[in-house]
Amino acid sequence: MAWTTRATRTVYENPWINVREDDVTGPHGDGIYGVVRMQNPAVFVVALDDDERVCFVELERYTTGRSLEIPAGGSDGEDPLLAARRELLEEAGVTASEWHDLGAMNALNGIAEAPEHVFLARGLSMTDATASQSEEGIDAVRWIPFAEALALIAGGGITDGETIAALAFAGIRLGRFR
Repeated sequence: MAWTTRATRTVYENPWINVREDDVTGPHGDGIYGVVRMQNPAVFVVALDDDERVCFVELERYTTGRSLEIPAGGSDGEDPLLAARRELLEEAGVTASEWHDLGAMNALNGIAEAPEHVFLARGLSMTDATASQSEEGIDAVRWIPFAEALALIAGGGITDGETIAALAFAGIRLGRFR
């Protein structure tokens, strides 16, 4: 059975998200469905250096506490590749000469409309982005070998779902999961 939306109303909105309640008819009858819609797609960057280390940022999230994540952020309405370049520079102080579009995914698709784009960045160069990192709330930039990052996921040291999914995209592209 397909879902039918009988009515919809915005219950909250800001520059980043829109929250609505829909009156729906679904597989189990009538009900209310809450949906969070991101105003713009997000971008995620798996930056891999010549030593096969992945760039991570360490920060404190209001919602979940300490987190180890790849550089990411909102596209703010710009082209996803341009946004990915900006986010990598702002969050990690890194530029890349080689970019690969790894694919698209959706976050929390049971409750959200949150499209995301994943990129692999190679040919890295470091810059000084201390001011940007501070503005972004980033406490540290860490370079972790790809295999060690997978072990951190398995051991619960990396719990950010988008980071895990983006590393899966990269691992598939790089032939690490065959």
